[in-house]
Amino acid sequence: MTDEFTTEVYYDDDANRTYIDDKTVAVLGYGSQGHAHAQNLADSGVDVVVGLREDSSSRKAAAEDGLDVATPAEAAARADIVSMLVPDTVQPAVFEEIEGELEPGNTLQFAHGFNIHYNQIEPPENVDVTMIAPKSPGHLVRRNYENGEGTPGLLAVYQNVSDEAKEEALAYAHAIGCTRAGVIETSFREETETDLFGEQAVLCGGVTSLIKQGYETLVDAGYSPEMAYFECLNEMKLIVDLMYEGGLGEMWDSVSDTAEYGGLTKGDVIVDDHARENMERVLEGVQNGTFAREWIAENQAGRPSYTQLRQAEKNHDIERVGGRLRELFAWAQEESETEEKTEVTADD
Repeated sequence: MTDEFTTEVYYDDDANRTYIDDKTVAVLGYGSQGHAHAQNLADSGVDVVVGLREDSSSRKAAAEDGLDVATPAEAAARADIVSMLVPDTVQPAVFEEIEGELEPGNTLQFAHGFNIHYNQIEPPENVDVTMIAPKSPGHLVRRNYENGEGTPGLLAVYQNVSDEAKEEALAYAHAIGCTRAGVIETSFREETETDLFGEQAVLCGGVTSLIKQGYETLVDAGYSPEMAYFECLNEMKLIVDLMYEGGLGEMWDSVSDTAEYGGLTKGDVIVDDHARENMERVLEGVQNGTFAREWIAENQAGRPSYTQLRQAEKNHDIERVGGRLRELFAWAQEESETEEKTEVTADD
């Protein structure tokens, strides 16, 4: 192991805004990421046009925010940089609409590498293809910018026709506030595969499954659902906040000795070598494209499995118990006032 970073990290001083200040950026989509990128760019003095369908429900919001709005094709025709911020599943269709408007030397930019990496979009050979991916929901990208703070981000270059793709991407990252916090250089492949694996194995899949199974174990053993909820779900935020602030060491230093000993001795009993083997299979499915093909086919079929699984999650007993408890405590009102909905719609 080495203490040296294996990737480059860039900050404000590394970005040269001249690479973007005289250019027009088309932000396609106005959902979670789209609204944040468009507003931050505009506030940074960049010429921005938002590309949305004529029937998009987001058109009114973008116009009320003082932004120029056009169709995706019209926006792309006016732009030097086209930032593709509609959902992954919508991007190929939108790309077909705007591909003819891309001129040699333009930039096609993404915030996630899925469609490039899995060949759902094949960009022209005469344009730059880059990625600036803030590692945060869009509402936090916007809030941090307004507060004079930044959101960490990723930078990748897939095609560098102009020989200035990286410099332009850094300038874009500066304009949306990412270089205030730090931008890590990566590749489309690495960003896509690590992102999908993290979501499935740990962040969204692994953690929620662990929480539900812990809850069910306590309830089935005769403990109250309310106590099971607090111990297995509510306190998760407290632990994750400690890890976010100072790593695993900060968390272990902050909990009791009893909790630390119990965690150190029993954690690997629960998440054991079998879990690691399962993670490796999940990663293999991401790497060889099995998951991508599965997700693309699911969307082509009208999302039957997705809809069924989503409804089953909403119907889980932990959701009923949690909803009732959150209404009873003072922090419920505080959270409802500060948290914003981050679900991405097809208008993004």
